[in-house]
Amino acid sequence: MGGMTDRPLRIAVQLHPQHAEYAQIRDAVRRAEDLGVDAVFNWDHFFPLYGAPDGEHFECWTMLAAWAEQTERVEIGALVTCNSYRNPELLADMARTVDHISNGRLILGIGSGWFERDYTEYGYEFGTAGGRLDALGAALPRIRDRWSKLNPAPTRPIPVLIGGGGERKTLRHVAEHADIWHSFSDLDTLARKREILERHCADVGRSPSAIELSVEVSQLQPTDAGGGLVAAGVTLFTIGVGGPDYDLGHAEDWIAWRNAQ
Repeated sequence: MGGMTDRPLRIAVQLHPQHAEYAQIRDAVRRAEDLGVDAVFNWDHFFPLYGAPDGEHFECWTMLAAWAEQTERVEIGALVTCNSYRNPELLADMARTVDHISNGRLILGIGSGWFERDYTEYGYEFGTAGGRLDALGAALPRIRDRWSKLNPAPTRPIPVLIGGGGERKTLRHVAEHADIWHSFSDLDTLARKREILERHCADVGRSPSAIELSVEVSQLQPTDAGGGLVAAGVTLFTIGVGGPDYDLGHAEDWIAWRNAQ
């Protein structure tokens, strides 16, 4: 997983599905696709993560189905789905359905969950971080197994994105199951965690080059950070954008940088 890669550089936006009317979110999706982003993500929560805690908020997968109909080119997905909120077989079927609606543009972003209010107010057992990670590890093979049984089958091998940086469990799940690893790390931490991921890949007999590296660049300027991240093997750059205005100016800067490479 060292250094440069043959993968194209890609820019994504994560539209935070909070503090906005749905018409504003729909418009942001349209503008993002028109701007030239490669992927549009939301997130899988039931309440806002910042700002007014009881502000406007919409559900993840219902929205992804609408995006699948609305868009034509961009990949779509959650950054990330909470494994705890849906039975793995159901989640596999939902993902397969959105895959078909979008004509093969779904990315299944998934993580173990962390936002306690979601759990308590919606009746899920919060448990422990370790227990939630173990549940994620158990769910991922069930999801793939269900995909193999569904009729019709997915339109393509649905890419699995796993978000997080836990060195013992999360990165092991990435090595075993992920097509994309989404990291929230700075460059130095990313390099260290990549080495750990490579060891996990060796343990499970998988090439690290099979896993695309994704990072959050909401606070980074492409002229300052882009080159170092590319040299570290990153090819997917994601900008978080909040409502109600969904200002895509920072994404526009990253798109211009991508186009100049």
